[in-house]
Amino acid sequence: MSCCYNDNGQGRRQEQTVSNTLVFLREELLFDIENYTFVTGDLMSAEDEHMKHQVFDVAQDGNEDLATRVLNLAHAECVESLYPYTKTPCIQDERFDDKLVAPERYEVELALPKQFSRTTVLLLRELIHDYFVCRVLVEWLGTTCPPAQPFWKERLDILMAKMKRALLGRRKPLRRGQSMF
Repeated sequence: MSCCYNDNGQGRRQEQTVSNTLVFLREELLFDIENYTFVTGDLMSAEDEHMKHQVFDVAQDGNEDLATRVLNLAHAECVESLYPYTKTPCIQDERFDDKLVAPERYEVELALPKQFSRTTVLLLRELIHDYFVCRVLVEWLGTTCPPAQPFWKERLDILMAKMKRALLGRRKPLRRGQSMF
């Protein structure tokens, strides 16, 4: 095993890592988003059919572009929030544009310490999926049904806090000292 030195010149072993990739299928995300918007629209009063129609149409032609941009943003937010486990080096002279890209799948590549808990990775998978869905709902319902937006915004904030808390949790087996009690 290799050894590195910190600024004080004290040796420290580098931790071995394992790679995991979380994959989120666009089709599955849109399906869940449509289910939530259907329920939200169905609960609206019957007098405003046009408003209900707008809430339902989140993933229809034309509106799907907005959902795609928000999914792309949610992906970038999740990758950034999982730093340093998602750290990737910059590439010299790489160019980025704002052309709409609609990937069939969103991937989050993780470089985790070898002792990282698999159950934590499974929890992150579920939290990130819900984060993607909530992120789109916050944007969509903010436009089509503003009274429903605060619920989803609060849920979005809770999901991000849970993701960060899962990363900060214990990574190695807990060793308890001996006690007379």
